[in-house]
Amino acid sequence: MKSNSPLKQELYAQCVDFVKARYTNIHTQIREIQAALTSETKSSAGDKHETGRAMLQLEREKVGQQLAEIEKVMENLSKIDITKSTELVSLGSIVFTSQSNYFIAVSAGQFRVNSDSFYAISPNTPIGLALTGKKEGDQIIFRDQQFIIEAIE
Repeated sequence: MKSNSPLKQELYAQCVDFVKARYTNIHTQIREIQAALTSETKSSAGDKHETGRAMLQLEREKVGQQLAEIEKVMENLSKIDITKSTELVSLGSIVFTSQSNYFIAVSAGQFRVNSDSFYAISPNTPIGLALTGKKEGDQIIFRDQQFIIEAIE
């Protein structure tokens, strides 16, 4: 089914903005670490110098892993067809439940659209796994709470 939901477009746009901001932040960290490493190279030799370089290299590896993770998140986000609507919860679905509202996309936290609150979640999160494949009217028990899927967009 085709859908031209302004709500889905807005949630998708907020997820894209969130991921782009994280990507930019990670690249900024990489540049700062690289500059610090260059600065360390120019400083005096000795144990303190070597420890400083080792710490910076560990930090660069950590940030490199974060970059790989955010690139994978960007790839997953690009797979979402916001014009598609299904009867079953899947990637790209907006799920309205008796407890909360969810956008199945990437883990990006809580967004507000108009006066409604939505949680952008990955399909691989525990709640995402519990919702995936369900249809309107299905009951879900998650963390000892029962809720009903009221609508899917």
